[in-house]
This record gives sequence, C-alpha cells and structure tokens, in this order.
Amino acid sequence: MSEPTPVSGETVTLEASDGFKLGAYLARAAAPAKGGIVILQEIFGVTDQLKTLADSWARDGYDAIVPAFYDRFQPDTVYPFEDIENARKTGLGLDPEKVALDAEAAVNAVDSGKGVSVIGFCWGGGQAFRLACRLNLTGAVAYYGTALKIHMEKNPGGPKCPMLFHFGETDDHTPADVIDAVRAAVPSATVHIYAAGHAFANDVRASYVPDAATTARARTLEFLNNHHGG
Repeated sequence: MSEPTPVSGETVTLEASDGFKLGAYLARAAAPAKGGIVILQEIFGVTDQLKTLADSWARDGYDAIVPAFYDRFQPDTVYPFEDIENARKTGLGLDPEKVALDAEAAVNAVDSGKGVSVIGFCWGGGQAFRLACRLNLTGAVAYYGTALKIHMEKNPGGPKCPMLFHFGETDDHTPADVIDAVRAAVPSATVHIYAAGHAFANDVRASYVPDAATTARARTLEFLNNHHGG
C-alpha cells in the first residue's frame, strides 16, 4: 500500500474586500489541483482537527483553506470543544455580511480557474447554504448545518450551485422537520441521513461515528469530483 502524499499546510493572511485582514490555514495539493475547497468551521474556530481535514483534502487533489472567521472578534480565537457556551456566543455574534466578505476572500485564495466549493460543519454547515445563495461557487456541502430554517427564510431564491447535505438522524439541531424543509426548499439537492447525532464527522470528539463519517466523506469526495470534473 502506497504512503499518502505528504502535505505541508501553512498559515496565510487574507484580505477581504473591505480591507480587513484575517488569518487562514491553507493546504495545497501536491499536483495541479482539481479545484479549491473552503472549509467552514464549527463554532470553535480554526481547530487542529480542521487543519488536519484541510490536509486530507489536499491529498485528494484540492487546494483547501480554512478561514479564521473569528479574527473579526479577536485574532487567533479558538475555543476548546467543551466551551460550547462561549463558542456559540462568538459564532452568533459575527456579522453575516462580514462573514460573506471573509469567505469570498478565502474563495479567491484557492480559485485556480477550476472552481471552488465550500464544505461546512455545524455553524459552517448553515453558512454553506447561505454562501451558496450568495457567492459564485461550484458546489456546497453542509454537514449537520445549524440555523438552516433561518438561512432558508432569508435566502428564498435558494442556492446558485449544487448542494449536498449530511444529517444525523438523532441530531436535535436538525430534527425531521428541518430536514423536510431543506428537501422542500432545495429539491435538487442530495440529502443523506446517517445513524448518528450531531458532529458525527469530527474524529476528535466523543460524538464521532466512524461508519457515518467515512461514508459521508466518500460521498463528499464523489460530489466534488463530479462537479469539478476530477
């Protein structure tokens, strides 16, 4: 069995269109990239787990970047997974318009002309839907996105790109009525439901469900390769 292609990620500085500078973790593909991926964080910030995830997408042939949205609040802010209260407060306190500007800066950083997709988790999963309605993206993947009903209400035109949704059947953040609302609002999207709860794809949290995470990852890679022509 061959060894995985080594990847060396780095911290970079992005500049949004309003002049604000934010940090980001960037992992480049070893060969010419199939496209770009912007990873949209959970409520905890740019964690080591997300950096490792960006490295894995680089090994799969994509330039992957994790923008530090919390730099608008305070540079280098990362919360422990146990500090849900403060993490949620910071996430909900972000200006949605500034989030879009920072996401757009990240998209531009990995846009090599082969398209850019977003992959969001939890808070970032909700943002994946919102940004798919606003930015020119190739695709968007939402893992157990929160606040989806609010984002759908505020963006009635729906996403401008193909979408893939992953949900856990016992996730109280996305009960059946939310999933049904997603299916009704975005009938063209692909929706998968797993025997799991919230944050099932985060392999350093107790909520991790290996079978669900592995299947969702494979489906996400297939979705990206299909839409990026890989």
